[in-house]
Amino acid sequence: MHEVEAAIQAAKLGADILLRHWQQLGKADADIKSRNDWVSRADRESETAIVTFLRDEFPNDSLLGEEGAAAKGSSGRTWIIDPLDGTSNYLQHFPIWSISIGLKSGNEMIAGVIYEPLRDLFFTAERGSGAFRDGVRMHVSDQRTVEGAFLATGFPFRAQQFVSIYCAIFQDVISHAKGVRRAGSAALDLAYTAAGIFDGFFELHLSPWDVAAGSLMITEAGGVVSDFSGGDRWFERGNIVGAPPAIHAELIALIGRHVREEQLTR
Repeated sequence: MHEVEAAIQAAKLGADILLRHWQQLGKADADIKSRNDWVSRADRESETAIVTFLRDEFPNDSLLGEEGAAAKGSSGRTWIIDPLDGTSNYLQHFPIWSISIGLKSGNEMIAGVIYEPLRDLFFTAERGSGAFRDGVRMHVSDQRTVEGAFLATGFPFRAQQFVSIYCAIFQDVISHAKGVRRAGSAALDLAYTAAGIFDGFFELHLSPWDVAAGSLMITEAGGVVSDFSGGDRWFERGNIVGAPPAIHAELIALIGRHVREEQLTR
């Protein structure tokens, strides 16, 4: 698929900028978008490079970037771009961050690329054709229970009103799971779940650019993605659970002890 190859090239352009700034930029070089939510010069320059390339390649497609890039096209397709997922990690020089580029046609994600520049590692997916890590097909893990699972999550720092609910879910999860990690890049958490590194992922109040590419990778790798009640509102609402089918069902049941999707309004 030409779109996947184009997204790879766009991600490389963004990564060149991020790597040039890496370990030179710090918190003093960033602005606060909202409480505990940072944006740096690197984010903006990376997004500009990615958007410029994709606009030239696909002039009829729409564009949506985390840092404000937007263009309306006529094709019915939208590129959804996170030019630096894990900005806080990046600014603290913690080496877990990525670039995420997804392509949505109508209501379906049809292609996705997540790039981890520090390891020069590409995760890719195309609807109906599978998900791959550096060209090798990925499959979600064969773990079948939360008991003994190795899971990923993210803290709801943008949604402080739900911290108590999240903590109750978290306490329930860690009483069963082998381990839970909060690495700080939702895109990579999703990609790693598709690759079978994590046995599942859950997080509250993410944005479309956080989940666009990674959600497709999980489903193309044999997993299930839903909102917190098992429905299909995860893209719009940002509450997402992604996991192998058996783990997913158990996580949904566990989360349902504490909250329903309808209660998690923004």
